Amino acid sequence: MNDRIKEGAFLALAVCSVILSVWGPEALARYQDKSLMGEIYAETVERAGEGYRYELNANEKLYILSRCLSSQILPESEQNAMTHTGLQTVEYEELDGSYAFVVNYRGPSGGEITNEQIYETCNTGLEALKEAGILPEEIREVEEASYDASLYSAIDVLEPRNNIAVWKISLSNSQKNANKENRLIDAYIDADDGKIYEFYVRTPLLWENIDADRVADAWSRYVGLGSPMPYESDNPLLETTPFYKKYVFPGMGEESTVVTVGFYEGINELFLKISK
Repeated sequence: MNDRIKEGAFLALAVCSVILSVWGPEALARYQDKSLMGEIYAETVERAGEGYRYELNANEKLYILSRCLSSQILPESEQNAMTHTGLQTVEYEELDGSYAFVVNYRGPSGGEITNEQIYETCNTGLEALKEAGILPEEIREVEEASYDASLYSAIDVLEPRNNIAVWKISLSNSQKNANKENRLIDAYIDADDGKIYEFYVRTPLLWENIDADRVADAWSRYVGLGSPMPYESDNPLLETTPFYKKYVFPGMGEESTVVTVGFYEGINELFLKISK
C-alpha cells in the first residue's frame, strides 16, 4: 500500500513538473507584464557612439589646435604675410597627414556658439583679455558688418574623437582701406566656451611697453593652463620679427605646445599665437 502511495505521489509530481515546464514561463511572463503595465521605469543604458567628441582639457585642446594650424599655411596678419613673398595662402591644406583643419560645413552642434552669438562672444572675450591686462582698453569691439566668421574643426586624423571646434574671426577683406588702429585683425575662439586662443591686434602700445611674461601668464590663467615655461632656442629666425618671446605648455602625453607673444613694429601689432 505504501509503495502504491509513493508511486502515485511520484507520478503526480512528474505531471506537475511537465505542466510547469510548459505553461510556467508563459504564465510568469503574463504576470510580470501585468505588474509592469501602467508604470514608468527608468533604466540607464550605455549607448555606443553617444558623444562624438571626448571631453578635452585646456592643454589638450590647445595642443590639437596647434598641430592642426601648423599643418597648413596659416592666414596671417598683413605684416607677417609680407615676409613670405611669393607664397599664396592655401587654406585647409593638410600637409603632415596626421592633423586636419577643415571648415565645418554642418554648422554648430548642440551647445556650441552659433553664428548669431559669435560676435558678442568675441567681444566678451576681448573684455576678459582687457580685464586680465593682456590687451589695452583702447581695443575696439568687433561688429558683424566689418568682420568675417567661419567655423572650423581641428581634428586628430589618427584619433578623430580628439577634435575641437573653433571660430575664426577676421577683419573682412572689404575693410582693407579702413582704419585698423586699435582693432582686432584675427582671432581663433573656442566654439564651446568662447575662450580666445590666438589673436592679432593693432595697439597703441610699443614693444618696450609690453611685459611678455605677464601677458603669457595672464593668458594661461584665462585659458586654464598651467604656468608657462620659457622656450629655449638659439635659432634667431624663429619669427619674422625680432620682438617676441616664446613659452612652452604641456600638451598631450609627452608632447608640448609653444605659445609666442610677439610684436610687429611699424604697424604696432601685438600677437599671441600657438604652434607645435
